[in-house]
Amino acid sequence: MPLFSHRFSTATSSSSPASPSYYSKPTSKTHKPNSSSSPYASSRIHLAIVLFSLISFFIGVAGTIFAISSAGERLRGSDSVYRCGGSKDTSRVVSVSRKLGGDGGGNGVVVERPKLLGFVGIQTGFDSGDRRASLRSTWFPSDPDALLRLEQATGLAFRFVIGRSKDAKKMAELEKEIKEYRDFVLLDVEEEYIRLPYKTLAYFKAAFKLFEADYYVKADDDIYLRPDRLATLLAKERLHSQTYIGCMKKGPVITDPKLKWYEKQGNLIGNEYFLHAYGPIYILSAEIVASLATARNGRFEMLLIDLHFDMQNLIIRCFRFSLRMFNNEDVTIGSWMLAMDVHHEDNRALCDPHCSPKSIAVWDIPKCSGLCNPEIRLKELHKTDMCSKSPTLPPDDIEQ
Repeated sequence: MPLFSHRFSTATSSSSPASPSYYSKPTSKTHKPNSSSSPYASSRIHLAIVLFSLISFFIGVAGTIFAISSAGERLRGSDSVYRCGGSKDTSRVVSVSRKLGGDGGGNGVVVERPKLLGFVGIQTGFDSGDRRASLRSTWFPSDPDALLRLEQATGLAFRFVIGRSKDAKKMAELEKEIKEYRDFVLLDVEEEYIRLPYKTLAYFKAAFKLFEADYYVKADDDIYLRPDRLATLLAKERLHSQTYIGCMKKGPVITDPKLKWYEKQGNLIGNEYFLHAYGPIYILSAEIVASLATARNGRFEMLLIDLHFDMQNLIIRCFRFSLRMFNNEDVTIGSWMLAMDVHHEDNRALCDPHCSPKSIAVWDIPKCSGLCNPEIRLKELHKTDMCSKSPTLPPDDIEQ
């Protein structure tokens, strides 16, 4: 039985004077029309009709353009992922083919986004093959069937997330790994550490396009994770539709270029960072990610039509504003969350330095931004019963 359940779920009287009856006799006095006001009233009506026609025309053109672009996207679905900001779930073809009774080949067609409690994107790179191997030998499923079973048990889909490289050898090695495991989401972004904020935005946009989830999780490939406990956390009822979950922190802004966490735009922040989640793992609700998904190249655009009640003025204003990219990805996301006025939910189980009955994510905080020597530490932690075999909920919570 899955560990989760989806939840996100006069008449008044008037005192106006009575109007004259059509059958009443006409009065002796005749009413002369006001000739001075008739042309003005007629011109206002004519202007209103013209403005309404123009607005209807613009709406019709916009609808036509949207329909053509949507059709174009469907026609381009078979193109390479590495063009025009595309993305691809390498496991989807396997799942769809299995459901349709196919042979698991590459000709499956994705009809709609799978509905999930949460989608978990494990951020990885071309030099992290050993980390992925350690993960697949511990808590991360090691084959497509196991990946699907975990998804059915928890309501969470897990994928490694990676961009592209100009190195043909690295791309060839990645292709071999993809064919063997089918557990990647591919992004059309350059895989570089200094461009992590751009990759993160591309990840959330791709995840929203590929999966219909209540929550979207960003996690690094050097943490030990308990999927069952993560599912329990996400299944909780919440009052806020825009929720940002993580291990929250503040701290001094690093302005020394020689230090690792140097912030080039530190002068815009001040001496101390605003409240934001640690980078190894954090969670955004669907409504937040839906807003991020509308950004084009990090830029939001909004069209406002202001039509005055007197029908004499039509004001069209277009607002454009960009998402600021800081050096550090976690700071960048935190700044966006402040701008979007979301609810911050602090959960220390997402940054536990040791496995415990309630730990969800374990990493060597504050010594490392993840596990130190993750290839070794992942396997060491998995061998301990507290990490890999302890109950989803502590005994006290189970009894309640």
